[in-house]
Amino acid sequence: MNTIPSVNLSDFLSDDLAQKQKFVDEIGKAYEEIGFVSLKNHFLDDALVDNLYAEVKAFFDLPEDVKQSYEIEGLGGQRGYISFGKEHAKGKKEGDLKEFWHFGQEPDANANLIEEYPENVEVKELKYFNSTGMEAYKMLEKTGIYVLRALSLYLGLDEFYFDKWARNGNSILRPIHYPPITEEPKGAVRAGAHGDINLITLLMGASAGGLQVLRNDGEWIDAIPNEDELVINVGDMLERHTNNKLRSTIHRVVNPPKEEWDTPRYSIPFFMHPRSEMPLNCLEECVDADHPKAYPDITAGDFLHQRLVEIGLIKK
Repeated sequence: MNTIPSVNLSDFLSDDLAQKQKFVDEIGKAYEEIGFVSLKNHFLDDALVDNLYAEVKAFFDLPEDVKQSYEIEGLGGQRGYISFGKEHAKGKKEGDLKEFWHFGQEPDANANLIEEYPENVEVKELKYFNSTGMEAYKMLEKTGIYVLRALSLYLGLDEFYFDKWARNGNSILRPIHYPPITEEPKGAVRAGAHGDINLITLLMGASAGGLQVLRNDGEWIDAIPNEDELVINVGDMLERHTNNKLRSTIHRVVNPPKEEWDTPRYSIPFFMHPRSEMPLNCLEECVDADHPKAYPDITAGDFLHQRLVEIGLIKK
């Protein structure tokens, strides 16, 4: 396998049960084998994607002092601006060569949350930045819920098992800017090799290459979707919850060849998190004599806090 498998969400939305099952089998097999797929026919339309990229580029083009005015202390980077080099991969000291922004959940009035999410940070200089970001957030959340429904069926669960945890969940939309590289990086890359923390990640096609996925045999392969596809991968929470049945694959964003150092890169991942009280205990359906329980019980909120400390966004 030299590329990630491609699946079509239209198959899952079909009234034809065989077609729906085809999608369930394809995505389940891909997530067992490599942990990544590219997905076509999602809920983001081209105009929304174009508008979001325009707003994101406009934000990162703002003067440094303006951007830094939106970096909010005490939130562990959960909302607003996070400056260049602040985050690093787990186990690394070198900061990643990126700056980014976080949009978070704006829950329904009747969500009955046991926690209070931080409010999103309004960018005064850009009239449509926040509204465009949140429109994309909702469409990615909708897409993610359908992917989780397919995985529920693959795991032998009720189709809507994840709905109550993922709806109004602690998900994050992260527009990222990898600036041009101006000098030889000292051990740093645009994003160090890592697994994602969350249930699943939905990535809008990046403006330049660089995303690579670690195959079972130790080879790195390029993850290059078609223009109209999302890259969607399993995160550590889902790997843990499924007792390693579904794989949270290590991936990275490598630096471009030297002749392309002057090319910036933009990408926009949506990290789909559940509500913090969701138990990530290994599912009974994924535990047997050949696959004993691999992890102690923990909630999603406690696991998230633990990992944010490990990657440097929260101080101990």
